[in-house]
Amino acid sequence: MLLSEYKSKELLHQYGLKVPSGRIARTADEAEAACAGILSGSYPGIASKKYAVKAQIAAGGRGLAGGVRFAATPSSVRDEAARMLGRNLVTQQTGPEGETVASVYVEAALDLKAQYFVAFALDLDSGAPMLLASSDGGVEFEQKARMDSDTVHTLVIPDEDRVALTAFLSDLGVDEAAADPILAARRAFLDNDMTLLEINPFAKTAEGDWVAIDAKITLDASAAFRHPEFETMLAEQAIPGVEAEAAKSNINFVKLDGDMGVVVNGAGLGLATNDMIADAGGKAANFMDIRTTATSFDIAKGVELLLKDPKVKVILLNVHGGGMTVCDTVAEGVAFAYSRAERKLPCVARLAGTNADWGLRILKDRKVPAEVVSDMTGAVKRAVALAQGAR
Repeated sequence: MLLSEYKSKELLHQYGLKVPSGRIARTADEAEAACAGILSGSYPGIASKKYAVKAQIAAGGRGLAGGVRFAATPSSVRDEAARMLGRNLVTQQTGPEGETVASVYVEAALDLKAQYFVAFALDLDSGAPMLLASSDGGVEFEQKARMDSDTVHTLVIPDEDRVALTAFLSDLGVDEAAADPILAARRAFLDNDMTLLEINPFAKTAEGDWVAIDAKITLDASAAFRHPEFETMLAEQAIPGVEAEAAKSNINFVKLDGDMGVVVNGAGLGLATNDMIADAGGKAANFMDIRTTATSFDIAKGVELLLKDPKVKVILLNVHGGGMTVCDTVAEGVAFAYSRAERKLPCVARLAGTNADWGLRILKDRKVPAEVVSDMTGAVKRAVALAQGAR
């Protein structure tokens, strides 16, 4: 579950991190009115007499695509917001279709002395929080990181080891004062079951404050039962309709711009499947991760979203049964979705693991137009061929 920038900053501010004063706006009038609260200090955060207007979209790279603008007056803020709202913003991460800007975040524009990249993720070996940091923060960070992997340095922090953290930061040219907000970010990461916490830029202002200028947080959907507040937070931000529908049905779903609907259990298997589709010359229409708590009716909802998408030409069902999600549960969901759908798209099915034979029997008995392929590579290649018009 991805939190928008303004929700990410609200959460970090609760842990003591400094952020620019700001307010969400869904109209140009609201954007102009937000300036008064920023100037007066009515909103939490650091105030300023200058403003930034930032498009609130799920994808990154907006700064290089015109999704972040600066303004000196409230009327200029209004003009910039009017230009952004309703616009289709295309970045390196949105794909060619872009993403519609439904809201903007108006915040204080601060004078920055230095900009860094800071993030937390889980270390796969130890399960402890891992700090990723770079002295090359800002809008061009991703391009630099792609060109040079040594741009990012890492430190596993199993506990609040200030000595090790200070030494690590010193090597990056970051002063010791940054250790406190970084350790606070670590606490926020752990307390809220995040899978990713990214602050870029993590900046030092001309006055010497360390501030989270931009932030992105991904919450672990499997831990939602421990955090009822997540539901409220997500309800208050704009999430694309199909993704919100899928989330209600225990499915992690990201809409992409391809023509191959992908039904997969497990995030790792989902990413691997999408990579294999790309390598085979195809384009996935979505990323899917069926959560372990999903029922067959939940899975049916996710499949229905794909069958209703006019761009989707074929469904690739790639499931490895085990643990809480077994093959027959997924097959039941697929069969139920097809029984109610007007579009009976061709399906390529690869089922392995617990109850795989049973699942395949369900697909056959319920007359799902599924072509069974035993291995992942073959299933992907066949689905790509069908999407490209082969018979």
